[in-house]
Amino acid sequence: MKKKKKPIVLSELKPEELKKYEIAKELGLLDRVLTDGWQSLSAKETGKIGGMLSRQSKQQSVK
Repeated sequence: MKKKKKPIVLSELKPEELKKYEIAKELGLLDRVLTDGWQSLSAKETGKIGGMLSRQSKQQSVK
């Protein structure tokens, strides 16, 4: 049995969650994430998002 999908409201997300969605938007993946969820992305695409997230957090911790 599938779970019911709750619509994602970007304004209600925590700042660290919002960063994932912002990066997905930069990569042109946001529409697919919003309609089909994160599971619709390939491992390469999610890895790219994760890499960009970690790069940003490292840059912020250095400042």
